[in-house]
Amino acid sequence: MADHDKGAGRKSGIDVDTSLVRELAELLAETGLSEIEVEDGDRKIRVARGGGGAAMAAPIHYAPMTQDPAQPAPPTPAATETPAPGQDTAGALTSPMVGTVYLAPEPEAANFVAVGDTVKAGQTVLIIEAMKVMNPIAADKAGTVKAILVDNAQPVEFGQPLVVIG
Repeated sequence: MADHDKGAGRKSGIDVDTSLVRELAELLAETGLSEIEVEDGDRKIRVARGGGGAAMAAPIHYAPMTQDPAQPAPPTPAATETPAPGQDTAGALTSPMVGTVYLAPEPEAANFVAVGDTVKAGQTVLIIEAMKVMNPIAADKAGTVKAILVDNAQPVEFGQPLVVIG
């Protein structure tokens, strides 16, 4: 059986470690991911589930990845006031979801709010993108923006403090 798990007797010329493929498939099931890819030297194994996808293993030769000069550089963090250790963030507006936070409605636009701005309850203070959907996040109360605790294009977790309004 060990020979079978290593792909012995196959005529394809590709040595597939089926036990590794099974382990990766179990990992997909446990984590809820739809695909996973691992590399070992010149061999890359990609396992995907759903839609009748099949597990694959093939030798791949490629150059190291570098940033495409035609692609814009990643956005630089916005100037935000981060809380000092021990700063009270009680009552901060928290993230209602996991996603990526954006402080402006579009890349070249001004931020929705800045530290020191007065906001009204219901006013949009940032956007969280989750699953390709832009979700406006509104102030839960009127007041003055005391701190913005996240940077533009930063991943955020559910319940993470975002903005302190006092």
